[in-house]
Order: sequence, then C-alpha cells, then structure tokens
Amino acid sequence: MTTDRWIPASREAPAKQTADRAEEGRVRRKVTAATAVGNFVEWFDSGAYAIMSATIAGLFFPQYDATAALLATWAVFAGGFIARPLGAAFFGRYGDRIGRNRMLALSVLCMSGSTFLIGLLPGYAALGITAPVLLFLLRTVQGFSTGGEYTGAAAFIMEYAPEGRRARYASVVPLTVGLASVAGAMTGLALTSSLDESALNSWGWRVPFLLAGPLGLIGLYLRSRIQDTPVFRAMEKRDAVHKAPLRDAWRVCRRQVLTLFGYSITNAIGYYLMSSYMIAYMSEEVGYSKAEAMLTSVVAMLAYSAACPLMAAASDRFGRKPMLLVACGGFTVATLPAFWLIGTGLPGAVLGATVLAVLVAVIGTSNVPAMVEMFPGQLRASGSAIGYTAAYVLFGGTAPFVATGVVSLAGSPLAPGFYLMLVAAVSALVVLFAFRETVHLPLTRTSVLEK
Repeated sequence: MTTDRWIPASREAPAKQTADRAEEGRVRRKVTAATAVGNFVEWFDSGAYAIMSATIAGLFFPQYDATAALLATWAVFAGGFIARPLGAAFFGRYGDRIGRNRMLALSVLCMSGSTFLIGLLPGYAALGITAPVLLFLLRTVQGFSTGGEYTGAAAFIMEYAPEGRRARYASVVPLTVGLASVAGAMTGLALTSSLDESALNSWGWRVPFLLAGPLGLIGLYLRSRIQDTPVFRAMEKRDAVHKAPLRDAWRVCRRQVLTLFGYSITNAIGYYLMSSYMIAYMSEEVGYSKAEAMLTSVVAMLAYSAACPLMAAASDRFGRKPMLLVACGGFTVATLPAFWLIGTGLPGAVLGATVLAVLVAVIGTSNVPAMVEMFPGQLRASGSAIGYTAAYVLFGGTAPFVATGVVSLAGSPLAPGFYLMLVAAVSALVVLFAFRETVHLPLTRTSVLEK
C-alpha cells in the first residue's frame, strides 16, 4: 500500500518559488533570443546597404557624376524612411490592439522578404530607370517594416524584464543592431577583399541581401513560438485594449511623444553617421581605401556593441535622465574632435569613430527603456513608435544625405561634426527641461504621466 508523501507548507512554498523562478528565467531567455534574432535580421539590411553603397551607386544609377550617383544612392536610402511613419502607425496600432508578438512576427517577415528581393534585382544596365525605381520600392517596404520593429521589440522584451534590470534587458535591442552592422561590415570586408571588381559588381554585392532570407525564417520561427507579454495579456483580461490607440496616444500623450522626438533626433543622427555614413565618408570624402573604411566601421561597431550592456547597467543604476544628458553633452563636446581624428590617419580614424560609437551606446541604451516607460501599457507601442520613428524619418534617414551635402557645400570634411553638435545641443535642452525620470515607473500602469 502506498501513501502520498506529506510535504510541510514551509518546505513546499520555497520549492514552488524556486520552480517559478526557473520557469521565469527560461521564458525570459526565449524572449531574449526571439527579440535578438528578429531584430538582427531587421537591421542587417541597413548595414548591407551602407557597405555596398558605392557599388550600388555604380550599378543602379547612370555614372555622369560620381557624387550625384552617391547622393542618389543615399536619397534611396532616405526614401526607405518615408514609409516608416506608415509602418509605425500600422505596427504600433497592431501591437496595441492585437499583440506585441504578432506584430514582431509580421515585421520580420516583411523585412527579410524585401531585403532578399533587393539581392535579386538587375541593375541600371539591364532595366534602365526601372532598376532604381524597384530599388526604391523595396527600400520602402523595408522602411515600412522598420517603422514598428525597434519600438515594438523594446516594448516586448521590457514587458518581460524584472524590475531594476529593464535597461539591461532592453539593451539587447541596440546591441543586436550593432552586431548586425558588424556582421554586415565583415561580410562586405570579406567580399571586397576576396573578389575582383567584376565579380563584386556581378554577384558579390548581392550576398548580404540574400542572407536575409534564411535569417528571416529563423526569426519568424522564434517569434511565433513566444506567448505575448504579461502586460498585454493583463490588458486583454481587463478588456483595456484601445480600439484606436494611435489616435489616443497622440491625443493624451502628446507631450511624451514630442519629448521622445526631441532627444531621439541625436540618437538617430549619431547612429547613422557612425554606421551607415562612415564607410562612404571615409572612402569618398577623406580618401581611405574601402578596406580601411570597413575595418574602422567594424571596430567602431564592436565598441558600440561592447558598450551597450555597460551603459545599460549605468542607466538602471543612475536613471535615464542623467545618462541622456551625459550622451547629449558628450556629442556636443566630442563630435568635432572625433571627426578631426578621423582625418589624421587610420589609428586616429579608429579612435574617432569609436568615440562616436560609445556616445551612441550611451544615448541608445537609455533611449530604449525611457521610450517604453514613458507611455501607459495600452498606448505604449503606438506612442513610442510615433515619437521615435518621426525622429528617425526626419533626421536619421536623411543624415547620410545631409552630411554628404554639407561637406560639398562647406568644402570641409568636418561639416558633419558641426551638424551633429548643433542637434545634440537642442536634445540636451529637451532632456533638461521636458523629460521626466521614468526608471521607477511601473510598466503595468494605465495612467498618463503628469506634466
């Protein structure tokens, strides 16, 4: 005869707590992996486009003027940002109404598919004007997808994160952006080093784009197997999901949206000058070889990636506002010396680019948690998407184009540094006078921040 073993409550409770903690840890690891892989795929395309910008300029645009062709290439790059507001509106509303995980699964599918198709496009010699038009349309689909990805991924992982460690979990989002850029730069470096110009122009430039196909399937698989966040499930249970979250976010959280825009413009310009623009800047404006420019980009992005978890830990300890002020002040003071260093030789170029990279990590790892924390749960995906995406559309996507233009107009390679310094000073004022500390705010709240 067997009998059930009696376990005292004093022993049963700790055992259950241990099991619950183990399960929470397992779920968070799955969430982190799904966020990381999907976000990596989303941002690999920007790295691939930047790496191959000079090659794309030669293949997709008539070569009457090399500078005009490069400007056209960056115009197409910026054109991808035109669709970001539509993507932000669609995915933000979708995330607040249907769920964070479904939104992210759809965004990675759109991004990987359009990136893969870019790798199959014929050039100007085969299709004439149709080639850059198709390139622009596919970049538009990419922009549409990206409009909701970054903010959606941030909300998704933070709504699973434990208290006091939100920025460290959220740092997976900017960290994987950096790793995607490193992977893209290393792919480009390997291709340009091992292929002659004929092979690079015929098929080599396509490789980074074609890789998005299998990577996207992996991201889609991981994201489709994750349950939605506890915050969203609780909202569904309370029937607190808004029918028009985009409209409501602008109506009741306008101050937060504008504040987010005000300091995100520095994040946007700093990132795209440091990543997408730097390779073309060093090779076309300063006179480095493509291999030297790509090597500098790889080192800078590795420094950025390494700095992300460290700066995120500082954000959890000291708060979002102090770190945002440090970043904006750092850009105001150090940007011009960094650009000067880039023109002094390869060691100086690596150092200057690394300074910019670390400053981007400082602002990015506080920007991500702050933009999630400053909005109530039912309007979070919509509100953060509006403010953050607007900054990247108006300032991030145009940064390489504006930088190329101001160098040409001013006749000085330091001109982009002055541009970033001016914008950083504006963002510092926004943070100082309009930003309210968010580090201690609960993510389950439904109330809007007071003025």
